[in-house]
Order: sequence, then structure tokens, then C-alpha cells
Amino acid sequence: MTFGFKKRVAASVLAAFFSLAAFAQNSEPIITANEYFKSVSEEYGKIKDYQANANIVIDKEEMKAKITYLQPDKVRFDFSKPEEQVIVFNGETLTIYLPGSQAVLTQNANSDDTDSKGNAANLATSEGLSLMRRYYTVSYETSQEAVPLDEDPTTGEVSEEKVVRLVLWRRTTSEAFRYIKLSINPKTKLIRRVEAVTPSGITYKIDFSDYEINQGLTAQRFSYDIPSAANSYDNFMF
Repeated sequence: MTFGFKKRVAASVLAAFFSLAAFAQNSEPIITANEYFKSVSEEYGKIKDYQANANIVIDKEEMKAKITYLQPDKVRFDFSKPEEQVIVFNGETLTIYLPGSQAVLTQNANSDDTDSKGNAANLATSEGLSLMRRYYTVSYETSQEAVPLDEDPTTGEVSEEKVVRLVLWRRTTSEAFRYIKLSINPKTKLIRRVEAVTPSGITYKIDFSDYEINQGLTAQRFSYDIPSAANSYDNFMF
């Protein structure tokens, strides 16, 4: 091996080393899907209350609502579609007003009824996300890079808004959803979209927008006066 050849090999090795060093400095650190999901859960742990608009599609039925949440277990849906429909959980009682049927459904959630109370309290909370991490395996849909929220497969047009997409696959067949897709705003770590598919193929899709975080809401917001003309049905789940 000649001296000139050795110099060329050494130069190539040094060039490769510096190229790798530059790549490592310029590239984003690798974050696993579990770590990213945990950071989202921690961000929700900082939220005392929030309001957001929600566009809800169940199978092909579309609904629109304003969601109000107060830590740790109060949530309210005020619907504009169907108009005047209301769902409220005040930490003790679930109330559903169906204006089309002039009916009010109520269900108490006492200390022994952990499933009913837990399901209501787990909506968009750090505890709820932790439970999802326990019962579902978490992965990126493609990678940790943000991708367009929407893409038209026909025209190829994509939205300017970008999200990080996670897919949660159920660990056992006892879970309600076969898998859940979460689209997360990479800057705020807030959930922008949820898509959940049942074993029978029914899709639940919720788009969240216009978040208002930590506005100092009180429990009074979750009091609901039942319309006098409505028929009441207590403990409807049983």
C-alpha cells in the first residue's frame, strides 16, 4: 500500500466522520412513540380546565359541540348539531338531554361504580392517556416527523396544518376499540384529531379546534337544569 493511497483512505475516513458529526448535530433527536405519548400525557396534566370546539362523526352521522372540561372529572358537551342536545358529567351524575325526544337520561356514578365514573373522568386527561398507554401499544403511523393533517387522495392536495400521528393498537380483545389514531399538534402537544375504530368497523372521529386553556372555570358550569317539559329516566344504563 503506497503512502499516497494511505493518505486518501485517511482523508476519506475523516470526511465520513465529520459528515456523520454534522448530520448528528443537524438532525432531530430520536424520540420513541412511547416517550412522545408520555410527553402528551404530561402536557394534559398541566391543564386545569379547557374549552374546545368538536366536530364529531360516528360512522356517517355528523355532530358539532362545544366541549368544556374541569379537572379532575367534570365534562360537558353543548351541541349545536343536534341543536340543544346536552351531555354533562358533574363528577357524580351523568345527564343526557335529548331534545328531539324531550327526554333526560341520568345515571349516578357512586364510589362503587368505578367504570362509569372512570370513563367520564378519563376524557382528555393525563390519567386517561396513561390508561390508554397501559391497554394499547403505541407506535408512530409512519415516523416522528410531522405530516399534513389532511390529504386528498384524488387531487393530491395537502393541508398546511401538520401533526404528529400516533397509532394505538389494543393489547387484548376486551378493549372497545381495535385501534385509535391520534393526530397531535407538535407545538402545543394538544390532540387535534381522534379516530377510533371498533372491532365491527364503526369509526368514531373527533376533530378538536379553538382550544381555550386554563380560563379559571368553576364547577357551576357543570350544573344543569332539566327542562320542565322533559321526561326523566333515571339509571338508564341499567
